[in-house]
Amino acid sequence: MMASTTSATAAGGAFAAAAAKTRAGSAAAGGCPRVAAGGRRRSGVVRCDAGVEAQVQAVAKAASVAALEQFKISADRYMKERSSIAVIGLSVHTAPVEMREKLAVAEELWPRAISELTNLNHIEEAAVLSTCNRMEIYVVALSWNRGIREVVDWMSKKSGIPASELREHLFMLRDSDATRHLFEVSAGLDSLVLGEGQILAQVKQVVRSGQNSGGLGKNIDRMFKDAITAGKRVRCETNISSGAVSVSSAAVELALMKLPKSECLSARMLLIGAGKMGKLVIKHLIAKGCKKVVVVNRSVERVDAIREEMKDIEIVYRPLTEMYEAAAEADVVFTSTASETPLFTKEHAEALPPISDAMGDVRLFVDISVPRNVGACVSEVGHARVYNVDDLKEVVEANKEDRLRKAMEAQTIITQELKRFEAWRDSLETVPTIKKLRSYADRIRASELEKCLQKIGEDALTKKMRRSIEELSTGIVNKLLHGPLQHLRCDGSDSRTLDETLENMHALNRMFSLDTEKAVIEQKIKAKVEKSQN
Repeated sequence: MMASTTSATAAGGAFAAAAAKTRAGSAAAGGCPRVAAGGRRRSGVVRCDAGVEAQVQAVAKAASVAALEQFKISADRYMKERSSIAVIGLSVHTAPVEMREKLAVAEELWPRAISELTNLNHIEEAAVLSTCNRMEIYVVALSWNRGIREVVDWMSKKSGIPASELREHLFMLRDSDATRHLFEVSAGLDSLVLGEGQILAQVKQVVRSGQNSGGLGKNIDRMFKDAITAGKRVRCETNISSGAVSVSSAAVELALMKLPKSECLSARMLLIGAGKMGKLVIKHLIAKGCKKVVVVNRSVERVDAIREEMKDIEIVYRPLTEMYEAAAEADVVFTSTASETPLFTKEHAEALPPISDAMGDVRLFVDISVPRNVGACVSEVGHARVYNVDDLKEVVEANKEDRLRKAMEAQTIITQELKRFEAWRDSLETVPTIKKLRSYADRIRASELEKCLQKIGEDALTKKMRRSIEELSTGIVNKLLHGPLQHLRCDGSDSRTLDETLENMHALNRMFSLDTEKAVIEQKIKAKVEKSQN
């Protein structure tokens, strides 16, 4: 669990060297493609000599050993800090929608993104949280500097945005700051609309997606689950959700603000996309008194399900092929689809008929999708106005002071959950030492027990006597270990500080030559080397 920038740098060089040597060794050995059982030549299959196979294996093993040995040379000097939890990302607070949409990762691609991130040399664990308001990557990094650089380069390559330009909009947080940020996100405190509830469902989906793909590591998995607990507690124990609006409800509010007051309820409403966000748009239109909405969607089944659930509004279905005809008959167009390309461009908007004087001669496009469904160029058309998720701030400003007071109440809960998570993570620091110390003591016990039994003689002992001697030896070891192991506790249940516990751990490592810290690092490096070779 201990790592540092320089040690990880040395290891990073070792990864590349090991992989290169392995590939070169395999090529020199001739390789063994399509070898049949027994190594015999069969239908064009090349015979592979057992000696060549052994040589290839030896080269691969030597490469791994070389990587570890190179690391060991400098490892002793760099055992003072553990792997870092980090979050690197951008949100509605730091970057415009034009940049966020280039970095957006569709939910079905989260497992692939996690796999790519954990393949980076200095990244152990990873998770992706991508929504309309944010794109955040959470990682456990062997080296803070190297890990951050690798993730930023990955983001740059994925989006096509130069790393130098990305850094102007990225935020980067480490360890407790990163964890607190996730807890605040889950609680709706970092949302554009304070107290917004949909983000908690999205955090839950990160965990479900990770469990299905096996992508989340131990630290990230626990951190996200604790974030969910924090989000639930904030909603249950404070009234932050009362009166709070979602992105969808803010979109409805914004549209009604821009319409002439006398015509709000008579405006012709069109919704494109009947997913979760679209369904919420309909729900909030009903709350505002709207009686009819036209819904364009790829399939009718989802629209039928919404129609069955919401009886207080007339829902008219139009297929995707009739989208532009439906838009021509609408005063307000809400868009909420997962389309990677704009559904409306300047040419589309210019082809639409003008709006009546009663509606202010302007057709409203309210786009709550990321990537955007409505191109920015549509705003150049005289009879069209375009609003995206960044424009919802106008609605959010209402009752800001009241929501800030509720947020302060929520911070108390978040601090409690943060302390609980950090106590759990601190407790992991000493687990390897506890295991090695117990293993060391058990080996001595077993060895001395065997000597004792040999001296007494097997024939002289009954099963009961043998069991009693074994229990005696086990009891002595357990009592001797009780004190040292108690001083390795760091789970927040006593007043012992992490620094004091780590001092005890280092002392036990020295006294019993356990070399735990280096063993943990070596195991991580070995896993990375093997992954690189495969």
